[in-house]
Amino acid sequence: MRRHPIGVIAAAVAVVATLLLAASPLPAQDRGRGGQRGAPQAPAGPAPRLANGHPDLSGVWNGGGGINGLKPGDTISMTPWAEKTMKERKSADDPEANCLPTGIPRMNPYPWRMVQTPTDKSEDHIFILFEGNIHSYRQIFMDGRKHPDDPDPTWYGHSIGKWEGDTLVVDTIGFNDRFWFDFLGHPHTEQLHTVERFKRADAGTLQWDITIEDPGAYTKPFTVLTKARLLPGDELMEYICQENNTNVRHLVGPATNPQNPTVR
Repeated sequence: MRRHPIGVIAAAVAVVATLLLAASPLPAQDRGRGGQRGAPQAPAGPAPRLANGHPDLSGVWNGGGGINGLKPGDTISMTPWAEKTMKERKSADDPEANCLPTGIPRMNPYPWRMVQTPTDKSEDHIFILFEGNIHSYRQIFMDGRKHPDDPDPTWYGHSIGKWEGDTLVVDTIGFNDRFWFDFLGHPHTEQLHTVERFKRADAGTLQWDITIEDPGAYTKPFTVLTKARLLPGDELMEYICQENNTNVRHLVGPATNPQNPTVR
């Protein structure tokens, strides 16, 4: 039976897990659960569809998120406040390493499930369920509602979605300013606005592009191009990050990428 390694929180930030990932020739999403080999083979063929004609995005996925893989021509240009904040951050203060939600666009290395609630014509809601950290979730409203005028700031914000052809477009505002975009500590403010575009390129691949706009932290918007891989037949496991969370004590010094500590 697969189990999460005891005491390993967000495996990518653990020292031992980092060494294992660096030594493996396989991409992270192909190493299976908790960085181990043996992930089920993704199916081939075209993307399936629901009875209402929309692409079926449901299933257990692994991968995606973060701010690596920028759209060609895009750059990350921070405001002076954001640059100062990022330089002052310490690895041990990373909210994700302390079992808190990752927000958007970041993802932890564990699988996540997308759940659609189809009707004859559309979906009422789409949910994203996260295995990692605290069994958190996102809800995407598909009923045509607007954002509230003054949303209460939260880790995942207020998300409304619509279909543009075969692409699910998710618009989110109302974030708090507590999560980091990545290990390096890229910050944001409550002005953060994200637009995600989900498209099931084929039966086993979910393309996921994320446009980030935050005039409080970045001088111009930028877009991240990423993807996730289907884990057919897999289920989310119970993983309670707060149990025996011993690795934060090993995170010392400035915020860095554990797979390349020289990058700042």
